[in-house]
Amino acid sequence: MFQLMKADKTIDFMRWSKVAFVLSILMIATAIGTLSTKWLNWGLDFTGGTLIEVGFEQPANLEQIRGALQAEGFGDATVQNFGSAREVLVRLRPREDATGEKLGNQILDAIKLGTGEQVEMRRIEFVGPNVGDELTEAGGLAIIVSLICILIYVSMRFEWRLAAGAVLALTHDVIITLGIFSLLQIEVDLTIVAALLTVVGYSLNDTIVVFDRIRENFRKMRKGEPVEVMNNSITQTLSRTLITSATTLFVVIALFTQGGAMIHGFALALLLGITVGTYSSIYVASALALKLGIQREHLMPTQVEKEGEEFDEMP
Repeated sequence: MFQLMKADKTIDFMRWSKVAFVLSILMIATAIGTLSTKWLNWGLDFTGGTLIEVGFEQPANLEQIRGALQAEGFGDATVQNFGSAREVLVRLRPREDATGEKLGNQILDAIKLGTGEQVEMRRIEFVGPNVGDELTEAGGLAIIVSLICILIYVSMRFEWRLAAGAVLALTHDVIITLGIFSLLQIEVDLTIVAALLTVVGYSLNDTIVVFDRIRENFRKMRKGEPVEVMNNSITQTLSRTLITSATTLFVVIALFTQGGAMIHGFALALLLGITVGTYSSIYVASALALKLGIQREHLMPTQVEKEGEEFDEMP
């Protein structure tokens, strides 16, 4: 079987577990601090409002466009490039005085008047505030329910120390990814929620592969210490982890660089989540199980005493 990296001897991963714990605690604390102060930059899907995309013949001057909109009473508008310097996206919070096509025409006229350039309307989308609230609740519930289902699954499949390590590692990945989005104030829409759920599944799959090998080695290495078994198991699965992560990252990087603005946030969330998830499979999930006191006897199958077995052993 092809292996990208075949170590001649066991790599001492757990040697750096304390450093990794400190790093993870710092990242989580930073993420929670950022989320508590800045929170998330919710997109139109969650806040409701109007999205208008316009095209220019020449590269657009965003400052000039913002000034033109402010002069016409649209000072709360968010203006940014979309895909290229000639494409501009205008976002507006819900307004009671105008919606839909009427608001789009007002924005278009304000831009034409303020810039003196020919502007073409590319698309206009409107999301009501009630729909935005429903999507926010549904997105949050989707992530929570997925974590609960995963908790039930790993609790049935693994000993509770391994299960706790897997769930805490997933929580670690989601919090850090959301913290980065909060820090950079990247807009969070429904595609980001889909990416987070994808990251949860990817990270869990990676962790389960490592944990299966850990359970197998605990039963095979009768005289091995827990730290030795952990290092041996992670080393044996390292080739698979690197190949899987690398091939996935190739696709995600291609989406991030060439996929366009529509899926830029989705690709970024996957890029961050896969990177953090690969790290957490080794230094969060496995190391936490070790800190919780995992031992060989915890993973040995339960011996069922058969009726009359004591008579069979008599000479």
